[in-house]
Amino acid sequence: MTKCLISGAETETFLSFGKMPIANGFLEAKDYPNEHFFELKVGYCPESKMVQLTELVDEKKMFHENYAFFSSTSRRMAEHFRRFAESVRETFFASSEDPFVVEIGSNDGIMLQNFANAGIRHLGIEPSANVAQAARDKGIETISEFFDQKVAERIVAQKGQADAFLAANVMCHIPYLHSVMAGIKTLLKPKGVLVFEDPYLGDIIEKTSYDQIYDEHAFYFSVTSIEYLVSRHDLEVIDVIRQPVHGGSMRYVIGHKGARPVSENVGRQRAFEDQLGLHDPETYRKFAKNVAQSKNDLLELLNGLKRQGQRVGAYGATSKSTTVTNYCGIGPDLVEFISDTTPIKQGKFSPGTHIPVVPHEVFAKNPPSHTLLFAWNHAEEILAKEQQYRENGGKFLLYVPKVHTL
Repeated sequence: MTKCLISGAETETFLSFGKMPIANGFLEAKDYPNEHFFELKVGYCPESKMVQLTELVDEKKMFHENYAFFSSTSRRMAEHFRRFAESVRETFFASSEDPFVVEIGSNDGIMLQNFANAGIRHLGIEPSANVAQAARDKGIETISEFFDQKVAERIVAQKGQADAFLAANVMCHIPYLHSVMAGIKTLLKPKGVLVFEDPYLGDIIEKTSYDQIYDEHAFYFSVTSIEYLVSRHDLEVIDVIRQPVHGGSMRYVIGHKGARPVSENVGRQRAFEDQLGLHDPETYRKFAKNVAQSKNDLLELLNGLKRQGQRVGAYGATSKSTTVTNYCGIGPDLVEFISDTTPIKQGKFSPGTHIPVVPHEVFAKNPPSHTLLFAWNHAEEILAKEQQYRENGGKFLLYVPKVHTL
């Protein structure tokens, strides 16, 4: 048994994906001998209702000066973060004469640039040095370190308290959430808010989107588990808003207890989670069976195409793809290459299974008959971009919510 990172109670492990490499650890061939592996296991805590990894990877192995993810590569996400920033400004900055916003895991400044361009005081906190520098190059004030109580105290001493503390696809990455919450409580003004969004556990369960589970995602949040967490810091959930991004996310708005009215959305979502069975261990045992079935169906499809002599490529060298390829045992014998537009990944190989990562131009010049869409959460954007490929007979393969061909 492993102790819950939130409650300290014992968790119940319900799924193991076996040996797994660093999800975003795209590497050169010379680095194969030093590749790091761990066992990717997931557990459920009956007390906190938190779903979480039961074996964690050292954060410095995941977030560093060569981190291979830049948010601004997606136009759709740039627009999403523009609307996110606009919502925060309209809803929470109205009564502040000199608002101050802080974002944790601010990446290359894709969200903060909307505040910087409006002349709003801001600060990004991004632990990956190369990505933080990309933000600074855009004129976005950014520090490169891991946020905790001590960092919060230093920010308050230097810049004062914040009207809003933001995070997007970051909070679920942080195993030491109690220290982060203590820091947020220190940093926020009396009416200040924490607004963050992450992949939603309800969507993961409903869609069997098991590729959301990888080393960077220490937690898989529900409204109920977040309420448990923040209540231990005299904070409360005041609103929740479903988001379509990343295959289904939830935006949580947190405030000091009693400082703001609580939306009816919170109670409605809590009731939905009860109905879905997110607090029933049997739900997770069933999920594990669905994951195994998805693996079998995908391998059957890929092996069938191989027997037919079809060429199969893949699209999107994502962190999620690492879980799928390693769990299912998908290597270069089944998938010829992975097309990706991120320069830092091109010319490298996928973690663990060592599939070549190539520029999009390679895909466009010599397209395969079938393409496994690892970046399925960006399907709408990608399908529009690759309309010509599909008109010429190319087919996309998806495995969420079930294995199928487009």
